[in-house]
This record gives sequence, structure tokens and C-alpha cells, in this order.
Amino acid sequence: MRVALDTNILAYAEGVGDAGRCDAARSLIERLPSGKVLLPAQTLGELFRVITAKKGLSAPSARVIILGWGDAFEVADSSWTSFQSALDLVADHQLQIWDALIMAVAADNRCRFLMTEDLQEGFTWRGVTVINPFTQTDHPQIVSLLK
Repeated sequence: MRVALDTNILAYAEGVGDAGRCDAARSLIERLPSGKVLLPAQTLGELFRVITAKKGLSAPSARVIILGWGDAFEVADSSWTSFQSALDLVADHQLQIWDALIMAVAADNRCRFLMTEDLQEGFTWRGVTVINPFTQTDHPQIVSLLK
């Protein structure tokens, strides 16, 4: 079972946000088996923007952080096919395009879950279910993944 992480989870892990969510994100990421985690490349681009704009890091410092995430977990590129699927998600389900692209990349890479607080919890598309790890900490499949 694979899980994709959205930008907000990574941003909290980098200390952008309230202390409770930052601690929860760090704890979650530490407990996830690294071989089961996927980072859509889109999330790393968004994280770069967040940590330079909101955290005030320089581009060279942010680059080091982004490359570290890429070293720690598998990164999946966006493809034209993923982008076409994202367009369908926007048209059919009113998602924002960049959130839709992250969902499409997760589906293309056989993830079962997308952890985010930005999309409707429980929404399932092409086998990927959205889970908000800050509100649904006892989801049975997530609990088994973290053991």
C-alpha cells in the first residue's frame, strides 16, 4: 500500500504552521515506511514556494531542503497523461488544477491514499482515497501502515 503526501504535510514538517500540526506531520513522516511514500514533484515545487515565501528561506537554503526530501522519498514526475487526468478532475469534481495534478500523479503511481488537508476527506478517485491525517488518525489502513 503506497501513500502520497501533499504539500501541506511537508510544509508542516518544515515548521510552517501551528505547532500542533507541525509536530503531528513530523511524527507521521517519521513513522511512515519510506519505501511506501510517494512525493509528486508538484508538491516539492509548491514546498519550495512556501518555505521561501512564508518561512523566508533563501533559494539556496530551500534547494537543500527540497533535494533532501527527494533523497528521502520517491519523487514522481507529472506527465501529459497525468495532466489530462487532472483536467478531468477539475471539470468533473471542481478541484483546483494543482491539487488535481497531485491526485492524478498519485493514481498513476498506484497510491492508495493521498494525505492532505486540502481536499475532501474520503474522496476517492481511481483507487486513491483522500485522508486528512490530522483528523482521521485512526484510519485502519493507515494504522496498519504505521506499525
